[in-house]
Amino acid sequence: MVSKGKNVPRLRQVADLERATAKKARESWHMLTIMAEFIESTERLSELRPAVSIFGSARIKPDHPYYQTCLDIARRLSDEGLAVISGGGPGIMEAANKGAFEGKSASVGLNIELPHEQVSNAWQNISVSFRHFFARKVAFVKYADAYVVLPGGFGTLDEFFEALTLIQTRKTRRIPIILVGTSFWRGLLDWMRERLVAEGMIAPEDMNLVQLIDEPANVVEAIFAFYEANAELLSADSNKQTGAYL
Repeated sequence: MVSKGKNVPRLRQVADLERATAKKARESWHMLTIMAEFIESTERLSELRPAVSIFGSARIKPDHPYYQTCLDIARRLSDEGLAVISGGGPGIMEAANKGAFEGKSASVGLNIELPHEQVSNAWQNISVSFRHFFARKVAFVKYADAYVVLPGGFGTLDEFFEALTLIQTRKTRRIPIILVGTSFWRGLLDWMRERLVAEGMIAPEDMNLVQLIDEPANVVEAIFAFYEANAELLSADSNKQTGAYL
């Protein structure tokens, strides 16, 4: 790459030795904390499978229909032998953990340090703490055999589109992505067809990566049906290696 005579500064060129040393020490420590999060999540979660990651709003209260739906889904998944992974906080995350905790399989919380909203719920058999969103997001995808996405805000949309992007670009293996709540999600899916597909931003078949389901029992059935039709995706090799991204 040609710099065209531009002065592109490098850390080794910093004249102030004390400043350069302090900056290198900070960056090195930052890298070590990131590595530690990957190491801990691998140690705690690598033998967890099969598992399902569940997402949704942290602001939903226990008396909300979405909370009750998530509770039902998580309990059914847990009783069918699937561990449930959530963000470990309140709202939909709490419902996911509570449902799994009361079932037969493990309830996992991938907790994140935030200035507001994120307070760890009490329904976790396995609790892993993160400071970095991207390390946490890797864990959500790497150890999940399905994504179940209930209504939520920016964080929920972020996780939903992250999974779609990784699967579309084949940076991770295909897993079912299920949106729960037709009235909430229908407008987004219609927009994706009317704009993204119609204008050539995505291929028509990319829409097949997503299922829209309302009934908790049907969510569980859809996950099992997917793997009955794609048994090779749950093979031992698939469990050990989930793609180039991971």
